[in-house]
Amino acid sequence: MTDTPPDAPAAALVRYVLRRADDALILGHRLSEWCGHAPILEEEMALANMGLDLIGQARALYTYAGEVEGAGRDEDAFAYRRLEREYQNLLLVEQPNGDFAATMLRQFLYAAYADPYWRAMMASTDATLAAIAAKAEKEMAYHLRHAAEWMLRLGDGTAESHRRLADALTNLWPYTGEIFAPMAEEAALVAAGIAIDPQTLCATWHDTVRQTLGAATLDLPAEGWMQSGGRQGRHCEAFGHLLTELQYVQRLIPEATW
Repeated sequence: MTDTPPDAPAAALVRYVLRRADDALILGHRLSEWCGHAPILEEEMALANMGLDLIGQARALYTYAGEVEGAGRDEDAFAYRRLEREYQNLLLVEQPNGDFAATMLRQFLYAAYADPYWRAMMASTDATLAAIAAKAEKEMAYHLRHAAEWMLRLGDGTAESHRRLADALTNLWPYTGEIFAPMAEEAALVAAGIAIDPQTLCATWHDTVRQTLGAATLDLPAEGWMQSGGRQGRHCEAFGHLLTELQYVQRLIPEATW
């Protein structure tokens, strides 16, 4: 049994929850790729813990999606047994790690959205989503603070660190527009108070990004064409390689339990 409002469109709610779960799973997996490779031990632990936060969010969301769907799929089925086009995560979160500056900028750009998003979702009329949001917001507040501190260190650090962060900003900026692209099928969920219209968070995100990167002596790229497609299941080439690694054990031993 779930606490989903009785008038909630179930199919749309499942897809809405899966999109947020996919964001968290894929970014969490990207952060896990730093295990054994981070520049210092302290950051090794920080990246691992942030990855675990995100995977924990994904687990809660996948479990809820399975309950609402009622088709017998659990968190493992959603995480490991779908095809590439069935994942609807943001293109931003699947981008390869690159160097440390690129990873931390990707984390900052996502957390600057996820922190106010989950804070707003604490007022959702869906009791389960509100409870997930209450925990996720605390985690994302830390992620945002941690990543923002690295923006300042790298952007206003050495000439080399500044260059690397500036290059990462040029490369990742075109993926940020998709964060706020509305999905027509989510309008009913927004109207019911279940979901949040991402466009209402756009100004907050821009203010956070502009102020932090400005303090890091970086200018935002000019507004222009933005990449899209992740929410519709169209992904970059690197995503296929990511899924191959993520799903390997489950596909090798289909009946494995954890």
